[in-house]
Amino acid sequence: MRFSIHTLGTRGDIQPYLALSRGLKARGHEVLIVAPAQFAEMAAAEGVAFAPLPAEFLELLETAEAKKAIGSSGAGFGAGFKLLRYYREIGRKLLDAEWDAARMFAPEAILFHPKALGAPHIAAKLGIPLFLASPLPGFTYTSAFPTPILPFGSLGPLNRVSHALMIHGGRILFAKTIRAWRAEALGASARGKTAPLSGTLYGYSPHVLPKPKDWGADVAVTGYWFLDTPDWKPDAELADFLAAGDPPIYIGFGSMPGIDPQRLASLVVDGLKRAGKRGLLATAGGALGQIEPSRHIHVISGAPHDRLLPLMHATLHHGGAGTTGAALRSGNPTAICPFLGDQPFWARRVVALGVGPKPLVKDAMTAEDLASAFLAMDDVGMRARAAEIGTAIRAENGVAAAIDFIERKLNQAR
Repeated sequence: MRFSIHTLGTRGDIQPYLALSRGLKARGHEVLIVAPAQFAEMAAAEGVAFAPLPAEFLELLETAEAKKAIGSSGAGFGAGFKLLRYYREIGRKLLDAEWDAARMFAPEAILFHPKALGAPHIAAKLGIPLFLASPLPGFTYTSAFPTPILPFGSLGPLNRVSHALMIHGGRILFAKTIRAWRAEALGASARGKTAPLSGTLYGYSPHVLPKPKDWGADVAVTGYWFLDTPDWKPDAELADFLAAGDPPIYIGFGSMPGIDPQRLASLVVDGLKRAGKRGLLATAGGALGQIEPSRHIHVISGAPHDRLLPLMHATLHHGGAGTTGAALRSGNPTAICPFLGDQPFWARRVVALGVGPKPLVKDAMTAEDLASAFLAMDDVGMRARAAEIGTAIRAENGVAAAIDFIERKLNQAR
């Protein structure tokens, strides 16, 4: 069967879908990934057909305007909301590229990330099944917790209605662009219906966030969609550093842009020194500035989390869904310093699970705050709970569970 997978975002929004592609191909299906142009090489490494979306989407994150929006809003909903207005200008280009890719590939079913706004309309135009596939919750109504983009652990009776923000937000914010695109590109009614969902998949572990009781059989919490790299090994310098002392603490902030990277780097190094810890710092993405390596500090651009993080004592990161999953799978405690979006949500989950200290506040934290977080992750009870969660996650196969769900739903529809 021919599947096109439409996704949009940074590396953390692409990698899980490449893992799904790998699994689908292993089952004999054909796959096309529709994603930002910057990820063509990653798709090529998986041998997956690739259709590029405009590079401007990711380039925007490195502009002064975007960095200012993230820096001034702090972590959570405000930063993401401010960034939306910048994306309106390229919205039509993204939609056109999605449609061009689908027309050329002629898929028999579509899987889509919620930010790929064209997919539900394209599936309706082509008359094919549609699956929402998301690394984070928030696109199915539930009373169990509020939408992940709001900075609240609970809104009580308003939990359920709060999910309308993510379920309908993109369609409302980009309504004018979508209506024009439907009429001009798809030749469809400007206000016509999208394709109904054949199923919804959430790519995180039920041990981290259990499936709510008010979700039905059409929703699956499958486990994480990890893209593992079993052949990776540390280079000689990293191997020497790891062998020279106690396991270090990993510090990396993924694809988050650098707002004041030198300040953050200095704070991290000072915090490690105060805590008497060794640190492995990953600088790709730009959030961390120039760091002088030493006997206690080693610097890398990046490395596969599935291979690297089990070698660490603990981790500190931004709280992206995928990075949080990889950190928890390692079986070690994890601290989170959220930047924006759903990251505070995962930080709260880590605390609730007892596998990490309270979240750090990016714009207000001190070196002493960092040192306290680093030392908190020595706690025997926290480490035992982290090991337990890690064992449970390692026993899952989220990719296989997701594909089983998709194939079962498609077979039922025949």
